Amino acid sequence: MTRVYLDHNATTPLRVEARDAMLNAMDVVGNPSSVHAEGRRAKGIVEDARRAIAEAVGAGEADVVFVSGATEAAALALAGRGLHASRLEHAAVAAWVEPILAVVDGKVQVVEPVRSVVQLANSEAGVVQDLPSGLAVSDITQGFGRVPFSYAWAGVEMVFLSAHKFGGPKGVGALVIPRGHDLAAQIRGGGQEMGRRSGTENIVGIAGMAAAATAAQVDLADGRWDRVAEIRNILEKAIEAAPFETIFVGKGMSRLPNTTCFVAPGWKGETQVMAMDLAGFAISAGSACSSGKVKASAVLPALGVSEADAGCAVRISIGLETTKEDVERFADVWIAKRMKARVAA
Repeated sequence: MTRVYLDHNATTPLRVEARDAMLNAMDVVGNPSSVHAEGRRAKGIVEDARRAIAEAVGAGEADVVFVSGATEAAALALAGRGLHASRLEHAAVAAWVEPILAVVDGKVQVVEPVRSVVQLANSEAGVVQDLPSGLAVSDITQGFGRVPFSYAWAGVEMVFLSAHKFGGPKGVGALVIPRGHDLAAQIRGGGQEMGRRSGTENIVGIAGMAAAATAAQVDLADGRWDRVAEIRNILEKAIEAAPFETIFVGKGMSRLPNTTCFVAPGWKGETQVMAMDLAGFAISAGSACSSGKVKASAVLPALGVSEADAGCAVRISIGLETTKEDVERFADVWIAKRMKARVAA
């Protein structure tokens, strides 16, 4: 059985550029905090990567702080600030904010930008937001490299991202903040990362992240995600043509080009995931951080989906290498299994 991976919002395959950069970094023996030649070489990898990430995000006069991923970055940016957000945010953000901002037709209604957090794009339904100028924080993890974004023109105080969402390695991410901005460290010790995040830098992961970020921006500029959107639309049309009700979440709203989330009323999302896994397709019932948990998604009801239907939703998130044949085969198998489930019910 040839498996088809359709869960790119959970994590993306490692890019060749990232793998090559990581292999080269593995041969560097020095600690970036050491002053000898070996240490300076390791430090050079970190600083080159910092410049590459800043350029990829469009952050000229800003600092890039390397962390273990978006979850740690969210804690560093949000802890103790009492900021506001909507229920569309990822759990890593929801842990630190008050979810009081309304969502109307998929758009977050921001009252006070300086006290608010708004994600660039949602991981479950793929809905893309218009970020208001002066926003305190934005999680750009899902949108980076897939939709246009520049820190310089967005007017957001802080943004953060995670490497494994755009072809980099797992376990490394970055927080982008204004240069000289005072930020209380959550991990204290040797004072690495300008005193904001102590601990010896993961130079292998950082090198991979920088290479992936640069490559991701090239792909976006080259229009490769337009082709991805076309393939996503082929999938949706095939599902829509089936002789039963399917509810597409966020369709008609601004969405990521690779994401579709749909509800098959009466057929549990977890059951769909297992059935399709056995058939050779990797999909998700929601955010990877909430999949497999009993707790229902808070995101889909915020987008107007009933609690009952939210439990019957699946997310398909395709990638740059996904083919038309992949999604057509998925649609054929999913429809056949849906028909069988309806007969059994």
